Amino acid sequence: MTAPEILIVEDDPALRTLMMRSLQQNGFNVRTAAAAPEMWNALADTPVDVVIMDIMLPGTQGLELCRQLRQKSEVPIIFVSAKGTELDRVIGLELGADDYLAKPFDTRELIARIRAVLRRGRMERQHEGAGRREARFDGWRVIFPRREVISPAGAVVDLTGAEFDLLVALIDNPQRVIARERLIELSRARLGDSSDRSVDVLISRLRRKLSTEEGKSHIVTVRGVGYMFTAEIERL
Repeated sequence: MTAPEILIVEDDPALRTLMMRSLQQNGFNVRTAAAAPEMWNALADTPVDVVIMDIMLPGTQGLELCRQLRQKSEVPIIFVSAKGTELDRVIGLELGADDYLAKPFDTRELIARIRAVLRRGRMERQHEGAGRREARFDGWRVIFPRREVISPAGAVVDLTGAEFDLLVALIDNPQRVIARERLIELSRARLGDSSDRSVDVLISRLRRKLSTEEGKSHIVTVRGVGYMFTAEIERL
């Protein structure tokens, strides 16, 4: 197997070098960029498997770069930033990032996050190759290859990447109580740890977007434990 290609977008030279050396020592091919123009040039040269991106960059900042990149590519993005609040993490995930690591961090954790993102990508491709195409419940349709949700009225529901991944984790385990820790683990993005409220914020948004006209939701809170998706799932 060829070594994964990693692109580090970080304007701090010392941290950029530290991350590059640690990743190279662990078998990754690494390229670096200090700002947006270098990032776009690097991506144009050779496809990459994961982008590691700081938020506070000179010129175009990381959140805007993430938004722009998501319009062109589904390459996994891991934010590394000194801005580590729950709101910052949720915004990053909503824009399409796959993970978020607050500075300062241990490079061993960064390597673990990269490997987890790569594993999730392989698992998704295996699901698609095995015929994982669509799930239906109560008139709703979830189309996996297009990462699309269609309402009973036929309207496409606008979900963020993090919201869609949470929904997939729920409908893969219907009518079962899923602890918050397990839900975080199952979802494509790592959302933080079980002590923060990022997952609760995204669940609340999912409920609002997938509720019926009567306000009914299929996502039930099991107090003190986690969440349960109550609908029966038809898989195609």
